[in-house]
Amino acid sequence: MLQTGIKGKQTVTVTHEQTAAHYGSGALEVFATPAMVALLEETAWKSVQPYLEAGQGTVGTRVDVRHLAPTPLGGKVTCESELVEIDRRRLVFRVEVFDERTKVGEGTHERFVIQSDKFLAAANAKGDA
Repeated sequence: MLQTGIKGKQTVTVTHEQTAAHYGSGALEVFATPAMVALLEETAWKSVQPYLEAGQGTVGTRVDVRHLAPTPLGGKVTCESELVEIDRRRLVFRVEVFDERTKVGEGTHERFVIQSDKFLAAANAKGDA
């Protein structure tokens, strides 16, 4: 059962594929903001998935984060999420991202609980139109 207070945490090592230079969001070999957003989304959805009913999933609908400091190639980055609000199918998470020295990101992330098969069918119907 979903309830506020559910937490998630995961750590990654910054590789070239997670840098601004690779994403095209900048020219430097530092942890990219799009990579940070992907990490916080993954941390959030994985934290609540075990509490959903069979056939349900979540989709991200909103991200409001600040990228506060750079992390170099090879640095370790840890994301922590906490489910802080539930409004019917809408889930709101507080997210923080740290490297080995400092906080590198913070903000909120919103997801909606969906029926995976119906959601995918609706998405696929767009291709049929």
